[in-house]
Amino acid sequence: MILSDRDQSSSHWAWVNVGIDHDTAEFAVESIRRWYKHLGKELYPNTKDLFITADGGGSNSSRSRLWKFCLQEFADESGLTIFMSHFPPGTSKWNKIEHRLFNHISMNWKGQPLTSLDVIINLIGHTTSTTGLKVYAMEDHNNYPTKRKITNEQLNTLNIIRNDVLGKWNYKISQRIS
Repeated sequence: MILSDRDQSSSHWAWVNVGIDHDTAEFAVESIRRWYKHLGKELYPNTKDLFITADGGGSNSSRSRLWKFCLQEFADESGLTIFMSHFPPGTSKWNKIEHRLFNHISMNWKGQPLTSLDVIINLIGHTTSTTGLKVYAMEDHNNYPTKRKITNEQLNTLNIIRNDVLGKWNYKISQRIS
């Protein structure tokens, strides 16, 4: 899972969470959680909101109940309000990360034998560019079981507000008040 970030200077950062298990919604949200804990919180100490763009399908699908449930858990833990926008189906190549990050990672490990997970994480984590890109990489040892189901009762506990424009793809999740 890859997250990208830019601050007020000309530098920009990317976070790569390298999983060793399944690509699930739990893994996707854990990647966001790790970015926030290890980089985002430090870069943006006073932020109250987080804007996320994601593909329309896969582990962070706009239809995934588990994705929304795990985002709610993260919002509850962090106190952040999460603004979510999904790319429409078939348009994931619009994601700027595809163009700004993958090519630099690929060039960095070009011709290198990828003999172990440590080598891969080291190569990803030492990716930079002349325009100020710095990539951070971390191995995720967690297990992420597939086919985890979210019940209607669990779904009804979410503090989600759908946008008036394309609300199935654009919504806000705020911390639940106990």
